[in-house]
Amino acid sequence: MSQLNHVQKVRMLYKACLKLHRGLPLEIKAIGDSYVKDEFRRHKNADTQQTQVFMEAWANYAIDLTKQMGIKGPHTAKKLGKPIAPTELDNFNNEQIAQLYELHQEATKPVDLEKDPHLAPK
Repeated sequence: MSQLNHVQKVRMLYKACLKLHRGLPLEIKAIGDSYVKDEFRRHKNADTQQTQVFMEAWANYAIDLTKQMGIKGPHTAKKLGKPIAPTELDNFNNEQIAQLYELHQEATKPVDLEKDPHLAPK
């Protein structure tokens, strides 16, 4: 069996992240899918060192989400997500801090039922 080349590894990780998101609640899936697509697009032309860090971080994300989702999805699993330690924030650059803030804003804004009627409580 042949070894996967870099592009194949990236594509496999990208697809794995999106596939994992299928088991998330719709509002979280929408945010997650958009974020994954944007991040992979942004790092398309990253240098070797950035690519290594990027791939490792997203592989860890996929592993953590797999563990959190449980066998039958998030409704049977433990709480989704994990807190960011203050010491980890020290390693973030200004762009990453801004992205984290935007993610927080998106995740905590009220649901617009006219725009997203599928998110209405049943």
